[in-house]
Parts: sequence; structure tokens; C-alpha cells
Amino acid sequence: MITGHPAPHELLPDGVVFHDIRGDVSLDVLLPPERDVAASFSERRRREYATVRHCARRGLSDLGLVNTAIVNDESGCPIWGESVVGSMTHCRGYRAAVVGPSALIAGIGIDAEVAEELPRGVLARISSVAEQDRVASLAHERADVPWDRVLFCVKESIFKAWYPLTRTGLGFLDVEVFLEADTSGQIRFLREVPADLPEAWKVRWTVNDGIIIAAAWMTLTPSVECASTTRGIH
Repeated sequence: MITGHPAPHELLPDGVVFHDIRGDVSLDVLLPPERDVAASFSERRRREYATVRHCARRGLSDLGLVNTAIVNDESGCPIWGESVVGSMTHCRGYRAAVVGPSALIAGIGIDAEVAEELPRGVLARISSVAEQDRVASLAHERADVPWDRVLFCVKESIFKAWYPLTRTGLGFLDVEVFLEADTSGQIRFLREVPADLPEAWKVRWTVNDGIIIAAAWMTLTPSVECASTTRGIH
């Protein structure tokens, strides 16, 4: 049992709304445009699709946006509208979404993973030697946390924040994350970063009831707390 970690909503900056749920809700929550999209999905995929949108719609309602359909664009990114940024995620038995005003944050990504170690050999494919050394060091300090899966989850959240703004791919080895035991981390990009991408990135993660949740976001106004990103090629 992993204890002492913050609740997921405690990871996020002020003004950003988080909702999650375990299991799935009725397909009746889908709005007509979403129902049309999901018609060809398998039953399991439809329920995942419906439940993450239920979570996202609750967040949008908290921001004063009600009955908002959430469909994807041609690249697969959810269309949030000009005033909102957001992200959705699901894993086995768990669904979540986060939304916030685009006036506060330029982009955000979340990812959820079951808190289990990665299959053998995966860590070496998704991380640098420095990251692997850091994971080993953290595992020595606290063996109850699956640090390799935490690293994977954090990187996934970074990708989800990166792509909607850049429309370019980001490989696992294009970004290096130095995890901290206090549920934070520092990012270093190992590839060219678009000049117009905000520099003030922040990542947070937590483990709650067997689920790892990670979030990455870019603030519009750099601060001492958030300016933990190195740009360009290392």
C-alpha cells in the first residue's frame, strides 16, 4: 500500500479542474455528435469514450460551460474550444479528465497507469541511462513505488501537452525527466523546441489506490517554481 501521496486534484495549479471515476457510466451521457463518433467502437471502447467525456463535461460545467460535446479533430486531439485546454485519460478501471482556462495555461496533459512495474526491457527503450540510474536510486529509497511506470506515465503526460500545441511527435528519448520523490520532476528536452512554445513547464505525479496519475502543463507566465525546463538539444 503506497501512502503519503497527494490526491490528484492537489497536483494541479489554481483554476484547473480535475474529475475522475472508477468504472464506467451509462452510454446515455454521450451527446449526439459524440454518439455518432462512437457508433463504430467496440462496447468497451464506447464506455471508455463516454466515461472520460463525462469527467471532462463535469469539469467544463465547473468552468461555466454546459452541455459541451467533446469530439476529436482529424489528428485525434479533443476539440476544447478557444477558451479551454484539457486532457483525458483512462486505464484499467479508471477514467479522468482535466480542464482549465487557456488564459491561465497554454496546454496540459494527464496520463493514468495501473501502478505496476513495466514489462522487462521496456524501461531501457523509453529512457536514457541517466533516467534509469535515477529510477534505480529512487527504488532503493522507496521500493513500494513502481518508479519505472511513474517515469513512463509522466512522459505520456508531457506528450499529451506537447502535441496539441506543436502538431509534431515527441519520442520517449526526446525528453528526459528527472523524477523527485516529492511527486515532482524536472524536464529536459533533447530535441529542438519550437520557439513559440511556453518555456515554463511543470510536471507532477502521484499514486493513489493503485493508480499512477501524472500531469504536465505549461504556464503562460514563467515563475521561479515552474521554470524547470531546459530547451533545445542537449
